[in-house]
Amino acid sequence: MLLSPVLAELEQYPFTRLDEWRAGRDVIDFGVGDPREATPRFIREALKAAVGERSSYPRAAGLPELREAIAGWIGRRFGVAVDPDAEIVPTLGSKEAIFSFAQAVLGERRLVAVPEPAYPVYERGALFAGGTVAAVPLREETGWLPDLDAFDAWDELALFWTCYPSNPTGATAPLSFYEELAGRAREHGFLLCSDEAYSELWFGEPPASALQVSEREHVVVFNTLSKRSSMTGYRSGFVCASPAVAGALRRFRPTTGTAPQEFVQRASVAAWNDEEHVEAVREVYRRKRETLLPVLERKGLRPAGGDATFFLWLAVGGSSEAFALALLEHGLLVAPGSFFGPGAEGYVRLALVPTQAECERAAEILERVL
Repeated sequence: MLLSPVLAELEQYPFTRLDEWRAGRDVIDFGVGDPREATPRFIREALKAAVGERSSYPRAAGLPELREAIAGWIGRRFGVAVDPDAEIVPTLGSKEAIFSFAQAVLGERRLVAVPEPAYPVYERGALFAGGTVAAVPLREETGWLPDLDAFDAWDELALFWTCYPSNPTGATAPLSFYEELAGRAREHGFLLCSDEAYSELWFGEPPASALQVSEREHVVVFNTLSKRSSMTGYRSGFVCASPAVAGALRRFRPTTGTAPQEFVQRASVAAWNDEEHVEAVREVYRRKRETLLPVLERKGLRPAGGDATFFLWLAVGGSSEAFALALLEHGLLVAPGSFFGPGAEGYVRLALVPTQAECERAAEILERVL
């Protein structure tokens, strides 16, 4: 059987290994970042109300009401005015939009800079689009921010990916970082691509957005309802970009057929227009952090990340995979740092997605076995 050479050469997607590890075991699953909290009732009711007798293909441009709701949220949250018709493209969550983005925009330049450690989709999307990947190291001593002065291929660069608040580290980036990187993007002619899926899960100061830079022409931001509204299965997000980039996506995306279903879009309008449920979601994850962090710290696992996202990023020393497998023997599934790149060895990631009761049970187990 002939396969894409990119697919043939890629290692197994790391998080499918967690499914193999947990097979046949009764575990408390801190491995994959899939919220298990109930989707708020008003969103589910909006979805049901939008399901009619007939269902048509959704258009790539999305419903005007959804684009307006997203633009309104951006204005309220970040104080930035965007044009809902020219700068917003609804997407099927953010992962597919991130993966396919390189296919739409890579031209003569093929180099894509991706952070490491990071979510694998930036690298894989670039490779399947025929791009070349340059890993940009993130290290704890720099607050998990890249050293921009250490990167030396600016004039060959097409895309520079960032993810803040960070998966896996929970670190955030100051607006000054985005301003510096956006300035380099203007100077050298590449796109700053900012994955902000966790922008609403924070436990200190609200994180900045790349949308807040003074000049946004070379900035592309991806966001989603998956985490802020416990809507992972709905697959609803957006891209916000300059009219030129957003226009290119509207030309490209009908080919892929990945527009959210109209009834999902109408539920999404309700979600983007409400902040009360987001505040409640933050409190749910705050309580889980406060349940587990004291035990982990008391047992010598050092928190090494930031104060955002629903991830705990812990320094464990030694092999992260060996540590994860040892916890698995006690019914706790966590993600080894090595899944996010070689620079993340010695760390593990806990996704605070089990229920509060499960987190309390996990704390008792950790107290006993660490």
